[in-house]
Amino acid sequence: MSPSRRFFFFSIFLLTLYSCVNHSQRIPLKGKISEKAMVSSAHPLASAIGLEIMKKGGNAIDSAIATHFALSVVYPQAGNIGGGGFAVIRLDDGTIASLDFREKAPGLADRDMYLDANGRLNSKQWSTHGNLASGVPGAVDGMFQLHDKFGSLPMSELIQPSIDLAKNCYTLTALAADILNINQDEFQQQNRWSIPHLSDEPWQKGDTIQQPELARTLTRIQLQGRRGFYEGKTADQIVAEMKSGNGIITHSDLKNYKSIWRKPIIGHYRGHQIISMGPPSSGGVALMQLLRGTANYPIANWGHNSAKTIHLMTELERRVYADRATYLGDPDFVDIPIEQLLDSVYNQQRYDGISFDKATPSAVVSAGEIPPKESPETTHLSVVDDQGNAVSITTTLNSSFGSKVMVQGAGFFLNNEMDDFSSKPGSPNLYGLIGGEANAIAPNKRMLSSMTPTIVTYNDKLKMVLGTPGGSTIITSVYQTLLNVIDHGMGMQEAVNAKRVHHQWYPDEIRLETDALSNSTQAQLEALGHQLRMTDKIGRMNCILVLPDGRLEGGADPRGDNTALGY
Repeated sequence: MSPSRRFFFFSIFLLTLYSCVNHSQRIPLKGKISEKAMVSSAHPLASAIGLEIMKKGGNAIDSAIATHFALSVVYPQAGNIGGGGFAVIRLDDGTIASLDFREKAPGLADRDMYLDANGRLNSKQWSTHGNLASGVPGAVDGMFQLHDKFGSLPMSELIQPSIDLAKNCYTLTALAADILNINQDEFQQQNRWSIPHLSDEPWQKGDTIQQPELARTLTRIQLQGRRGFYEGKTADQIVAEMKSGNGIITHSDLKNYKSIWRKPIIGHYRGHQIISMGPPSSGGVALMQLLRGTANYPIANWGHNSAKTIHLMTELERRVYADRATYLGDPDFVDIPIEQLLDSVYNQQRYDGISFDKATPSAVVSAGEIPPKESPETTHLSVVDDQGNAVSITTTLNSSFGSKVMVQGAGFFLNNEMDDFSSKPGSPNLYGLIGGEANAIAPNKRMLSSMTPTIVTYNDKLKMVLGTPGGSTIITSVYQTLLNVIDHGMGMQEAVNAKRVHHQWYPDEIRLETDALSNSTQAQLEALGHQLRMTDKIGRMNCILVLPDGRLEGGADPRGDNTALGY
């Protein structure tokens, strides 16, 4: 039996073992502890593949790449080669880098492409469903850029386990079966052929899916590099899919796509260095603004999820999301005042109006005045290797399974990231986020994102690797998890397990997970004027914490099939 086949069956064994464990026992209060290296991702098979790569001598970047390709097979609602994302890297020698492999608007895109003759948003959902919703994918180029700069093992070795999974099939978890069942009608509506994820009978835990078309696509990428996706047969298949259904991605769009190395957002909070992603991700800027505001208050004394702590967080969030809507977009197209947005004086002025006696209605909150100069379904993975190198990668198709369109003959779903633009400035997108002129549609422009891959150091040593899916809730989920560890003294798994809340300026409401707040706390917040709305789940964190003795604690979110594995 070949090594790849042996590893495939070993992975299936892991999944079978995992599926038989009681859910509450699988995620204990203290997370997975390892001595040397760890990977935390949205699926146990992907984490197993990433861990095996490190055991074979690969570094954290190799592991992250292999995990990403595995997620494109076993986690198709968000893991992808048809979407894009962001990566934040910190090497053990202190080297810091961040890569933008966000999708781009096709060259034929235009500002009003989703408006009707009266200037209103088109009722046919063209920005979220079907081929016109797709931006030019960046994920494959991003993986090759990461490998070219930091990889150590051959790329062919990193892709092979995913080819094996797609070719030989994988087993569905209960959650995966549920998600497939929810999307059956839309799969049928949006596809002109019977995709592997369609079934005449409801999917059940333990069913298997085989994806030979995806295996062939991954093999072309393995043998031909990025050209195996952006040129040749796969590119022909993407363009043919576009032509079949009102899409506008061309061969030129694909061939000319390039990821960009960006300057990361770096700041400090209570003695910790925070390294996060800059525009066109709004995550790093917004996270640092939130932390700057929080630093002025003793929330550790107020208590986790107390009324006073939640009130402060909400007041900060409504102001930060107002700034996000106004100032942030693709830095290659708009002048973003990052230094001013992160300036301590500016942030102090923004937060001076916060009252602890009443909530501020979002209707009276606008973006701050910037003085003149002197951007729910995503996935995240975190990796730390035995040398202390760390990678935080968040990728997305936007909503679950993206546009719901699978490229015929190629076996992967296309994104619906065009909805992350301001289709009509001032109108909300899929996640209720208001966007402004800075994020208006333009040809070849990158859409704004909320993805917030983040790395934290303390005393110049690695401390945390964090990130999550969740659309507009990504920023606040990362923010709360950081506070849980730094201010509230939680371990990594405890911080990830903790119930979350969310506010984003509009709609003017605090979303809270079931049982996040006591009845008394809810009453106190309502007395201050806050509107509360219960929701099921906020975020699905994948995090790693370096313990004082140097060991690693993984935090894999029990809200999903997330799994942390280490050795």
